[in-house]
Amino acid sequence: MPHLALYTFGVLKAPLADPAPLTHEFYALGEAVYRRIGRHPGYLARAEPADADRGALFEADWGAWGEFAVPTWYGKGRTPETAALATTLSLWTDLRSAFDAVYTGLHRAALNRRYDWFERAEHPTHVFWWVHEGTTPTWREGVSRLEHLHGHGSAPHAFTFRHSFAPDGTPAASEGVGPRSGDQVRPGRRANPRTRT
Repeated sequence: MPHLALYTFGVLKAPLADPAPLTHEFYALGEAVYRRIGRHPGYLARAEPADADRGALFEADWGAWGEFAVPTWYGKGRTPETAALATTLSLWTDLRSAFDAVYTGLHRAALNRRYDWFERAEHPTHVFWWVHEGTTPTWREGVSRLEHLHGHGSAPHAFTFRHSFAPDGTPAASEGVGPRSGDQVRPGRRANPRTRT
């Protein structure tokens, strides 16, 4: 049975190592969100470094998830002191489970505050694709899929909640799955019909 891979990427306003209270708040909330999502029905796994300090993304050992990578449009630092990004790579059983985890509860509350921490995006911030059971997606694959989504819009190769596809490549029935019209409003963001989430 295929599994669903999800890659997310956002550029933070301040480096992960910033000692400001807002950065500490982001970390604390993020850790609580990960604990909740880890118990969510349909969640299978997420990329975690074998042993790394806060912000040590590029140097960390990610095991089967591969070497850490970022999209070409990321232009901030790459050291533990300068990195200013938040990214996830995870596996799910299905789209409904992933949607419920992202748009309910504590993660929904964090989404409502995303502009406290993140720069406004001109690029897609998440991408899905199907993988064979037993396959671990890699960071490089997530970046490649996100960049493909940005350049070509949703397709079976790389898609969003709103414009999703079934494992066989047919458009997925999206009724009840995907953000409602007000869920993804991003004030000040120019609309790009090919990459809307």
